[in-house]
Amino acid sequence: MIGSAFITNFDEVVSVLLFGIGFGNLLLQKNLVKKIIGFNIMDSAIYLFLALKGYIAGLKAPIVVDGVQSVNAYINPIPSGLVLTGIVVSVSVSALMLALTIRLYRDFHTLDLDEISTMLEKEGV
Repeated sequence: MIGSAFITNFDEVVSVLLFGIGFGNLLLQKNLVKKIIGFNIMDSAIYLFLALKGYIAGLKAPIVVDGVQSVNAYINPIPSGLVLTGIVVSVSVSALMLALTIRLYRDFHTLDLDEISTMLEKEGV
């Protein structure tokens, strides 16, 4: 019973596992670059899940070709649009996080979050 449900929903299980790996990486790593990588893994898992939910086997992308205008011949374009928008936002956020990480490295000469917080406590900030 559980095996058949697992095989049927294999793609969704993979996206949930990827999200868990990214979330665990985000929580457990002390290195800021590794935290950013974990965040990006979580983003990718969410986009995979949205793309899986928006896909319908046998239907085409919503581009009118050969005069077919029936709504039943095309998939819903909203999940694809959400994924595309999310990817653009994710790239921007990742670039900002990496820029701030570079700035922190220049100021503290480490990427370890515990060491940075210890240095800030010593400075009284």
